[in-house]
Amino acid sequence: MKITLSELNTKDLATLSQRTIQTSGSGKHPVLNQHPLIADLTAKYADYDAVYTKKTFSGKGKEVAEADHERDLAFSAVKAFLHGYRQVSSVPNSQDAEDLYQIFAAFGLDLDRMSYSSQSAQMKKLIEALESSANTQKLSNLSLSIAFAEMKEKHEYFESVFENQAEENAGLRQMQSASSLRKGLEKTLKAFFNILTAMKDVAEWQEAYAEISELVKAAKSSVAARKKQ
Repeated sequence: MKITLSELNTKDLATLSQRTIQTSGSGKHPVLNQHPLIADLTAKYADYDAVYTKKTFSGKGKEVAEADHERDLAFSAVKAFLHGYRQVSSVPNSQDAEDLYQIFAAFGLDLDRMSYSSQSAQMKKLIEALESSANTQKLSNLSLSIAFAEMKEKHEYFESVFENQAEENAGLRQMQSASSLRKGLEKTLKAFFNILTAMKDVAEWQEAYAEISELVKAAKSSVAARKKQ
C-alpha cells in the first residue's frame, strides 16, 4: 500500500483521511476497534478539516474601498463648496466660508488621496474642529449642516467597515494553517497504512487491508489524472 501523500492536493488528502476513518470505524473490522492510531487520525483530521478550505483574507476589500470612495465624495463636496463660495466676497457669510476652508487646508486639502490610516486620522481631527460651537454656527450660516453630517456619517461608516475587515483578517491569521496541520495528518495516515501493510497476511487484518487499499488506489488515480491534465 504505497502512496506519496505529499502529492495529494488538500481536498484529496481530506477525502482519503475521511474515508479511511469511516471504513476503520464501520465495525466490520474488529482489529481496528479503538485502535489508537484511528483515534489520533480522527483528531488530526478534524483539525485539518476545519481549516483546509478557510479563506486567507476576509474578502471585504471591495466593501472597504467603496466606503472610502463615498467618504471621499462627501469630503470633496464640502471642500469644493467652501472653495468656490469664499471667492465671492459679495455674498453673505463669505468670511465664514473662508474660515472653514482654512480649517480644511490645515488638515489637508488632499487627504482624500491619502492612505486609509492617514486619511482616517486627519478626518477625525477635521470633524472634531468643525464640531466646535463657532464652526457649527458657520456651517449653519452656509446651509452646510446636512452636508457636514453626511461627511461625518460616511467617515464613521468607513471606520466601522474597516474595523470589521481588520478583525476578520486577524481571526483568520490566528487560525492554524492547513499546511502546518497537514504534516501531522500525513504522518499518522502513513503510520496507519504501514501497520495495515505489515499485517496484511494475517487473517484478521486482510479484509481491512483490502478495503483501505482500494481507497488508496482511488487517491492515487486522482493524482495521476491531475498530472495528466
